[in-house]
Amino acid sequence: MAEIHGNKVKLFSLNSNYELAKEIADYIGIELSECNISRFADGEVSLNIPETVRGHHVFIVQSTCAPVNEHYMELLIMIDALKRASAETINVIMPYYGYSRQDRKALSRQPISAKLVADLLTVAGATRVIAMDLHAAQIQGFYNIPIDNFESSPILVDYFKKKELNDVVVVSPDHGGTTRARKFALNFDCPIAIIDKRRPRPNVAEVMNIIGDVKDKNCIIIDDIVDTAGTIIAAASALKANGAKDVYVACSHPVLSKDAVDRIQDSVMTEFVTTNSISLPLEKRRQKITQLSIAPILGQGIFNILDGRSISSLFTYRPNK
Repeated sequence: MAEIHGNKVKLFSLNSNYELAKEIADYIGIELSECNISRFADGEVSLNIPETVRGHHVFIVQSTCAPVNEHYMELLIMIDALKRASAETINVIMPYYGYSRQDRKALSRQPISAKLVADLLTVAGATRVIAMDLHAAQIQGFYNIPIDNFESSPILVDYFKKKELNDVVVVSPDHGGTTRARKFALNFDCPIAIIDKRRPRPNVAEVMNIIGDVKDKNCIIIDDIVDTAGTIIAAASALKANGAKDVYVACSHPVLSKDAVDRIQDSVMTEFVTTNSISLPLEKRRQKITQLSIAPILGQGIFNILDGRSISSLFTYRPNK
């Protein structure tokens, strides 16, 4: 039985990101607990927990990335099993929140899938959700249980500060990301630029204009999700065409669908820096792609939650001296 600061704790990993779960376990100093997941002949999820969880504070690591529906079903069934086994609390560590881009009705008869997911997790029995860099802050309002929105910025900022880049400009790939870019830029005491773009259809972006001075600057494009990479590649090309020196991309969630990794490798960007909120298979780990671990910040978050301490204290912004 693992104890952390007097609390009985168990940490489980489902199938989406075992490597991250193991890193978190190593950080907080406990072993991953055993969970047996299999499939019935028709594909239904079968799950068994071969050890007691009664009275324990349980943490489940599961990023709901592709295959999204499979990972959600695993998570929901796991939560139900823990609830029926009398776990004290059920804390879902979901660094990447699948369906987060469907957070509002853009057209008359569209769903709000992010709200549906919140309802499913709550009804299943989750007592807390820990996410990272939610695509839309209002998703927190979809829950009637605590939800902590962690930030990857401290890890990304630390990486870029060690590069000691000169003449930095932080770039938002669209108007909606301006707040994120301005917050990121505070750490470097530098200006921001904004890509004025339009989307003629989903996953297709056209750059119309660049707001801000990027000539002879080291540009860092900051975004939360990179899916097909069309937006950031178009942005990087536009920045280079406007005289930028080097173009870096900092991203929280590397969805990287279809041929995104090939397009990044062949693009004009210098480096694509992301986190391990989504596990990248070996074939997606290319020379230009750098993946940083978010295990320390999630592990420290577990300590703070168990001790009843502030989570926001983990995300302090420190301008360059």
